[in-house]
Amino acid sequence: MDYRRNLIAVTAASFIGFMGFTLVMPFLPLYLHQLGVTDVGEVAMWSGLCLGVTPALTALLAPFWGRLADRFGRKIMVERSLVSFVLVMGTMGLVTRAWHVFALRAIQGLFAGYGALTLTMAADSAPKGRMAQAIGTVQTAQRLGPALGPVFGGVVAALVGLRHAFLVASACYLVAVVLVLVMYHEPGRHARAEGADAAGATVTFRNVLAFENFLLMMAVIFGLQFVDRSFGPILPLYVGQLGIPAARIPLISGTLFSIAAGAGAVGHHYCATLMRRRSATAVITLACAVAAAGAAVIVMARDARWLFAGAPLFGVAIGAGMTAAYTAAGSVIPASARGAGFGLLTTSSLIGLALSPMVSGLLGATSIRAVFALDVLGLAALAIVVHHVGGAGREPSGPSTRGDGEQKITEEPMLSETV
Repeated sequence: MDYRRNLIAVTAASFIGFMGFTLVMPFLPLYLHQLGVTDVGEVAMWSGLCLGVTPALTALLAPFWGRLADRFGRKIMVERSLVSFVLVMGTMGLVTRAWHVFALRAIQGLFAGYGALTLTMAADSAPKGRMAQAIGTVQTAQRLGPALGPVFGGVVAALVGLRHAFLVASACYLVAVVLVLVMYHEPGRHARAEGADAAGATVTFRNVLAFENFLLMMAVIFGLQFVDRSFGPILPLYVGQLGIPAARIPLISGTLFSIAAGAGAVGHHYCATLMRRRSATAVITLACAVAAAGAAVIVMARDARWLFAGAPLFGVAIGAGMTAAYTAAGSVIPASARGAGFGLLTTSSLIGLALSPMVSGLLGATSIRAVFALDVLGLAALAIVVHHVGGAGREPSGPSTRGDGEQKITEEPMLSETV
């Protein structure tokens, strides 16, 4: 069946691609040191620039690549992105200066964006009523890949060295390219074009933003990503404040990060089950409330055991809420504009990812507990807003779909609305 074959292809490619990235990037400061950058401050500066430039450019260009995917097909755009990663990662193993790494990371940002497109491909391939399951499956892979990548990367670097680890990462992306090329069957390109014609005009970015609750879902995705990434800069410091000996802080912190990531994957996976019983609005509201409760447990922690109770609660809720938000947004976008829509959602996610560590670091300099308290307030506010404003509901069914399962644009006023 094409649906299952396609889902396997994009899920495996996402997992391998995301794992390949984290196979080497966590060890970038060590690699820069090998390239001759000896001053700790300079290593920190180059590391920050190199790690920040790719998501910044990806956030800017993701809607553009999504729009091209709507016009020319998702598969070729994903292959383009993955091939660029093969070349860039391989070249990083040959560089001799820190600025070479920065330049290659900038090039990587120009051609990135396969993460959003694989979500689009999963949504396109899903039968009616199974979009949440398809999106959740790919998001699970995208979360598990980075969780396992540093572990495998440490082993690879120890066996073959950091330079050759980049070549291994390049080989991972090559495997992902082959999987998409051989296994993925592009569904309904002509149907998408017909859907655009039926709407009377090509759907623009302004049209996408005007769809029901799309801006709200962008805000939800930004907020959940912002809160999710706030832990990174300050969790080890918080663990130390709770009385854990310095020698055990890395182990405890790493374990907590892994628990949260694993719980997030569980939330992605089981979101579809929740959405069979509840609307997307109800699932997002519940997820934000549960995540706020998990963050509240962390705020009130008196010892590290509290963190082991709050982290899984927080993680599973963030995962479920993120999948529900993508599904709610995807369900109101016609297939002919889904690439652009998911590109905009990815932009909001990446902006949250970029801003969160900076805000958390600044606030953490005053009070570490204040960071988690801000998370609680932000999640509670999201739950209230979504409950009162949201109305995306379940995936469309019945009268709003065509015989081929593709959603029509059924509300013409939404297309002419400006934002």
